[in-house]
Amino acid sequence: MGEQRISRDEMNMEIALIVAKRSTCNRARVGCVITQEGRIVSTGYGGAPSGLPHCLDEGCLIGENDTGCIRTTHAEQGAIAFAAKKGVSLEGSTLYVTLSPCLPCAKLIINAGIKRVIYLEQYRKTDGVELLKKAGISVEEFPPKGVGI
Repeated sequence: MGEQRISRDEMNMEIALIVAKRSTCNRARVGCVITQEGRIVSTGYGGAPSGLPHCLDEGCLIGENDTGCIRTTHAEQGAIAFAAKKGVSLEGSTLYVTLSPCLPCAKLIINAGIKRVIYLEQYRKTDGVELLKKAGISVEEFPPKGVGI
């Protein structure tokens, strides 16, 4: 009879994991997929802004008090920026990301009109997820507790 068909959430998270393999930051390899009506409209991964040196080439540039790598544009930022550059509205879209959004990314997600965020792993800080929830955005851990992909 064959394998059971996977859900769109499973498919898009699997794609986010593949996109993460393009990341160029040594500290975290993060991938992001944004969908409209279940179809991919943008992707992004962690890395330096276009045309600038990557962490893989020059090492990470750590902010004061170990605030993380400041050389890197986050996966969510890259996906949202690409959509904006191409004139693609993200109003009502779903964002899949392999690491839950940080606070600055959460602010961008809110302002972009994204309505649902699904993440694979929790970032060490939870303030981004808390802000998304406060803004009325659906935030889900994937897979749901007790379910494997």
